[in-house]
Amino acid sequence: MAWQTLPTTVWPVLPGTVPVLRWFAHEWQHAGETHALAPPSPPSWLDDVAWDERGLAPAIAQEAGSKDVLMVAWMNREALLQTWARGQAVYWSRSRQRLWHKGEESGHVQTVQDIRLDCDRDVILLTVRQEGQPSGPGVACHTGRHSCFFRQLDGDGWATVEPVLVDPERVYK
Repeated sequence: MAWQTLPTTVWPVLPGTVPVLRWFAHEWQHAGETHALAPPSPPSWLDDVAWDERGLAPAIAQEAGSKDVLMVAWMNREALLQTWARGQAVYWSRSRQRLWHKGEESGHVQTVQDIRLDCDRDVILLTVRQEGQPSGPGVACHTGRHSCFFRQLDGDGWATVEPVLVDPERVYK
């Protein structure tokens, strides 16, 4: 949600909103269109990303304060565009085959502070603030841990080095 001025820049405009926009235009003595009649053109910087053959690029989420790498996910053009527009991380879920707004089930959203592209233009780095529920810490991993990188190679195998902070059964449906 964001405040708009006339003409609005959001797309699409729901049909029930058009009479309200016209009323505002009349009240404010606005001349011209109240909203765009076609979707806006995507920004040209989306073309600078070297998307793979599936139209995807890996995206690394790094915590702004601690610099911890929280997770690695995938983005397509729409996910990157929505992330930029919303200011919250949106990824492409390969398992669900759909866009996935981080925290849509758990409430543990990632507020994006910076978006970067690597030198080969094929990896996206998001600097994020991991937000939690009011009653607990922010976790990035579906296992209930702060980071998805909670296993450390220790001699003969992988040792779990980060605790579960939130019961995943309580936050994921």
